[in-house]
Amino acid sequence: MLVVGGGPAGSTAAALLARRGWSVALLEKDRHPRFHIGESLLPMNLPILQRLGVLEAVERIGVLKLGADFPAPTPEGYNVFRFERALDTSWAHAYQVRRDEFDKLLFDNAAGSGVQAFQGHRISSVELGDAYVTVAGVSEDGRTFRCRARYLVDASGRDTLLGNQLRIKRRSPRHQSAALFAHFRGVERRRGADAGNVSIYRFDQGWVWLIPLPDGIMSIGAVCWPDYLKQRRTDSQEFLLQTLRSIPALWQRMERAELAGNLHVTGNYSYSCDRMSGHRWIMAGDSYAFVDPVFSSGVYLAMHAAEAAAGVVDGALREPARERALQRRYRREIRHGLKTMSWFIYRFTAPAMRKLFAGPRNVLQVEQAMISMLSGDFYRDNGVLWRLQFFKLIYWIAAMGDLGEQARSYLFRRRQARALFSGGTTSQDNA
Repeated sequence: MLVVGGGPAGSTAAALLARRGWSVALLEKDRHPRFHIGESLLPMNLPILQRLGVLEAVERIGVLKLGADFPAPTPEGYNVFRFERALDTSWAHAYQVRRDEFDKLLFDNAAGSGVQAFQGHRISSVELGDAYVTVAGVSEDGRTFRCRARYLVDASGRDTLLGNQLRIKRRSPRHQSAALFAHFRGVERRRGADAGNVSIYRFDQGWVWLIPLPDGIMSIGAVCWPDYLKQRRTDSQEFLLQTLRSIPALWQRMERAELAGNLHVTGNYSYSCDRMSGHRWIMAGDSYAFVDPVFSSGVYLAMHAAEAAAGVVDGALREPARERALQRRYRREIRHGLKTMSWFIYRFTAPAMRKLFAGPRNVLQVEQAMISMLSGDFYRDNGVLWRLQFFKLIYWIAAMGDLGEQARSYLFRRRQARALFSGGTTSQDNA
């Protein structure tokens, strides 16, 4: 069988399939190590890494991450959501990793598991047949190649190999965004045990991440609404710095900072495909969909999908009559995870959500359920999901309250304007 894409999803699926006895070829267009964004893992990544046999190696290259912090009116200026307060504390930490090291580690692990792993092999076309899938492409030395397999796992990431070829890729109509990001040196970290935590900041046109990495590096990225990015009148570096300066609490941490490299700009940030699978093919990770990374879910969603996809492929090849049923269950599971995360992501910058994150309450353990969601623990039936539904009710009540305040403010301004033009006064003026 064939796996396209040597990132976390592809390397995970390839390794697991090879360990189940299948002959697997893994094709990666670039050469490891190569830069990639998405350096923050979630606690629920760790059991997958353990099953792959690479958890100790990731510990050696990672920065310990005990939680995430969000702006709040506290003496420190932020609230920390620590993973140790999740409903299930079996995995109470995660890691921040440089993706060049992390992805190479997973790719090498796949090769060590018996996968035929090829680098510098770019796919140009795919033929989906009844009995086989055939891909054609060009290697980095200019030679063309063709490869035929009984099954194809598309883990091509944001290249969306099948999404583009089948013309089923769609931009997210609800959450269009773009991003600028780079690595900096000398950025102030949080104190004590929180030094490895991811920090999230909001601004009027989007939000910003700060991810502490080894060797004193801080990954900083601004996810912006496209209209804001179109306002650029300077180069990308200066535009990113201007954006960061607009957030005083963040800029205080950058007084001694300097750019360390890896400056990138990317657009069309959120998308999904109309289909996730078909006869003899399946998508895993970003090849199917990518959502805004505000909760650092990208690598976990990709690796979880890859592990599930490996189960589908194994089952379909052993019992072909079960392929459709296995794929239906896979689609439900993957869409459930994306839907859970997307609901919160689409509303993250809303006033009501800001208030709830700034002043969390643990009524019926709802705050703990939120931390479980931030940990990636939303696939299991362990009391998280119904509490998240209750949180949604709290959100809608808060949002309606905000609408009421806006309406009252609007009516008050109208009365002021009417009194001004009529020569009268408002009741507040009389007071």
